[in-house]
Amino acid sequence: MRPTSYADDNSIEYDKPGMEIIRILLGYIWPKGKRGFKVRIVLALICLILAKLCSVYLPIVYKQLVDHFSDKALVMVLPVALITSYGAVKISQSLFKELRDLLFVRVTQSTRRSVALEVFQHLHSLPLQFHLDRQTGGLSRVIERGTGAIRFVMSFLIFNIGPTLFELALVVFAMSYLLDVSFALIIVVTVALYIALTVSVTEWRLKYRREMNKQDNQANTKAIDSLLNFETVKYFGNERFEFDRYDQSLKFYENAAVKSQGSLLVLNAGQQLIIGLGTIAILVLAAKGVTEGRYTVGDFVMVNTYMLQLFIPLNFLGFVYREIKQSLLDMGRMFGILEEVSSIKDTPDAKSLEIQHGSIEFKAVSFGYSSDRKIIEDFTLTIPEGKTFAIVGASGGGKSTLFRLLMRFYDSDSGEILVDGISIKSMTIASLRAALGVVPQDTVLFNDTLGFNIRYGDPSKSEEKVREAIRAAQLEEFIARLPKGLDTTVGERGLKLSGGEKQRVAIARAILRDPKILILDEATSSLDSKTETVIQSALNQLMKHRTSLVIAHRLSTIVDADQIIVLKDGKIFEQGTHQELISQKGLYQDLWEQQRQEQD
Repeated sequence: MRPTSYADDNSIEYDKPGMEIIRILLGYIWPKGKRGFKVRIVLALICLILAKLCSVYLPIVYKQLVDHFSDKALVMVLPVALITSYGAVKISQSLFKELRDLLFVRVTQSTRRSVALEVFQHLHSLPLQFHLDRQTGGLSRVIERGTGAIRFVMSFLIFNIGPTLFELALVVFAMSYLLDVSFALIIVVTVALYIALTVSVTEWRLKYRREMNKQDNQANTKAIDSLLNFETVKYFGNERFEFDRYDQSLKFYENAAVKSQGSLLVLNAGQQLIIGLGTIAILVLAAKGVTEGRYTVGDFVMVNTYMLQLFIPLNFLGFVYREIKQSLLDMGRMFGILEEVSSIKDTPDAKSLEIQHGSIEFKAVSFGYSSDRKIIEDFTLTIPEGKTFAIVGASGGGKSTLFRLLMRFYDSDSGEILVDGISIKSMTIASLRAALGVVPQDTVLFNDTLGFNIRYGDPSKSEEKVREAIRAAQLEEFIARLPKGLDTTVGERGLKLSGGEKQRVAIARAILRDPKILILDEATSSLDSKTETVIQSALNQLMKHRTSLVIAHRLSTIVDADQIIVLKDGKIFEQGTHQELISQKGLYQDLWEQQRQEQD
């Protein structure tokens, strides 16, 4: 497994060979316990073999028809049986191909779905640090190309290269049996030279394709970042700057694409030369046999038909080989995501958390995002059941980090965190987070309806509970003014809503969740004073009988907290009630006076 070190998207590689990737893919194609799935595959392969047998037999029937009409003694007789046989074989060939595709399409799509779901699930299991180090545009491209590559490999490896080689073997046998072994030797030599040229030149060309993929990732990432930050671009008038950045990536992609196309011309020219020479040699040999009376005109036509049947799919071999190589590379990068190991995961004996009281305890907790910079150091704090504790301090002091450690977005470097006296590392992550309700500082919404985003707090809750949460979060009047009400689309990341409106949606989510422990990360920071007063009343009601951890910037919102913790450099600097801290005339009192002056 890969170590937990996360770099840029282009570093997602899978260092196993192509055959190993195919072996992993076969595990999805031939899954354990799915008998019906396997029956489909077997039937599809039987149809494939029957189609190829028809394909090889077709020129023999055609030869017999030509010989019949070449014989003056027989030309007056209509060969009904031969014509019927030719038509029947032709129809059977097409029918078996269609049946093969019909049977296998379910296998292909189901395999793509299984892999995509596994990668999607694994991405959500990886820690926050992985996603912070990634750019979403490039990551989505990796998954998009990887799942597309599955379809290509399954279709062409199973239904193109394999069947072509099978047909080649049948043709070589037929030519040796019906005519002469010399024909078979020419075909084998031609195909061998063709494959050797295709493989060697395609390997040389892959570097250009890799460069194209790299530049495509970068261009896509820049485009998505720019569009997601549309407002920021407008604020600074940087439309031209974004245009130039995107154009630079497209220009690099263009150069790589031109080189790739130039190398493709070299490959195509070499392939056509080999096919042409092989065809000439075969036809000369057949024509010589006809003139010497050893072969019939039908034999000459049969040989030519076999050449067409063989060399037409061979024309695509370069493309197929290149695309399969690229597809294996794309699948490798996608499977590389599955190789990423999360340091934040359930232990083998982890138990589901069932909160009885809701007390929280930090015991000598230390943490740093890097080894040379500690954010939290030797932090010890006990929050009893049903109490509200607020944490204040300067930006970068570690307030939000404590919330992330409690949610197990990160694990502490030392010390431990307990809920109801149980270490959070000994309980399942899902059960821990299910017990917590969060109102984050920066509320990001899904590009869906307002109702969807509110129900996201707990999709299982009834419509009446949703309405109660809306009323408690003071959203009822706002929703009533919207023409589509809860069916209003909020836009990408909720851009159609104001900061205060998004914050109230986040509060409604938390209310709907009805958690045992509530975490408010500067929950009213985006609200005006009037709205803040109304929302604060709702939050106070929500916090009753719940253990609450409030990370606050506005001190006016936490004056009623049971205890206020003042953080400085990751340590508890002061602790007490609002009145106690004011009377101490320390850092908290300085912050309080500073905010009062700013308000005045």
